Amino acid sequence: MNALSDTGLTSSVSAKRTKSRLNRFWNNKTLLLMCVPAILFFIVFAYLPMPGLYLAFIKYNYTDGIFKSPFVGFDNFRFLVMTGDLWRLTLNTVLYNLAFILLGNVLQIVVAVFLNELRIKWFKKVSQTLMFLPHFISAVLIGLIAYNVLSYDYGLLNGILTSLGMEPVKTYSNAGIWPFIIVLTYLWQSTGYGSIIYFASIMSLDNEVIEASEIDGANALQRIRHIVLPWLKPTFIILLLFSLGGVLRGNFGLFFNLVGANNTALYATTDIIETYVFRALMTNFNFSIGSAVSLYQSIFGFIVVITANWLVKRFSPENSLF
Repeated sequence: MNALSDTGLTSSVSAKRTKSRLNRFWNNKTLLLMCVPAILFFIVFAYLPMPGLYLAFIKYNYTDGIFKSPFVGFDNFRFLVMTGDLWRLTLNTVLYNLAFILLGNVLQIVVAVFLNELRIKWFKKVSQTLMFLPHFISAVLIGLIAYNVLSYDYGLLNGILTSLGMEPVKTYSNAGIWPFIIVLTYLWQSTGYGSIIYFASIMSLDNEVIEASEIDGANALQRIRHIVLPWLKPTFIILLLFSLGGVLRGNFGLFFNLVGANNTALYATTDIIETYVFRALMTNFNFSIGSAVSLYQSIFGFIVVITANWLVKRFSPENSLF
């Protein structure tokens, strides 16, 4: 009898839990419906292509296809190591992305705070619009503008220097100045658009807190330091963690159109993994190498995100992703 009663009790509890879940699902059906496009996006573009990672472990040929091509193990991962370029490519890619992530987020916060402090509405709207525009300019056009400014023979920069009696600058053969050019170009293109999230976060700040600080005599700098910046801290940490997942994925469009993939004079400071793989693919048409590098980048990014999240969870648990 006890066994039967325990079984009935367990079934009753299970039925209640199922009913509770169904009720919770039905009560949040609108929010779940809004999530469907995002879920489908990740299923189609992130999970369904995953069997293609097998390309990284085979010597692909068109006749046999993916699953009948000869298995070569980790041979495709050796191409970077054997050439001796792995350290240079990885270091360049990581350093550029760290500069993009850290400087980009800091500048986006500064822009968002300044926009929030503006009191003239029409000037604020015009400023936002002008800062958003670079985001919508293609990398091809950016490369064309850069060439017309930096070209040795016909560039605007050397034209001005020559008219002032100064020596022209050989920009496209000077590897040392390109990290500054690339980082500044990226910041110019992405800062305005990237500041939207921080600006929206500031807009969600309770006005009563701001008003109370003004009544207590806090000036603008004090409000920013003690109220606005702490309020933006969780947003900054979340965006930082998301960005770190792609720390080994270079911005191929920006690098290719600004520098090109075959300028050997600039390899020391501008060659990243994507441009190296592009040259390898265009020369040998080896798709297995491209897949191997993609897997290497994904595993590296996964390790970085897990490590960064562990550190955040250790010192600020409420701001960690999981």
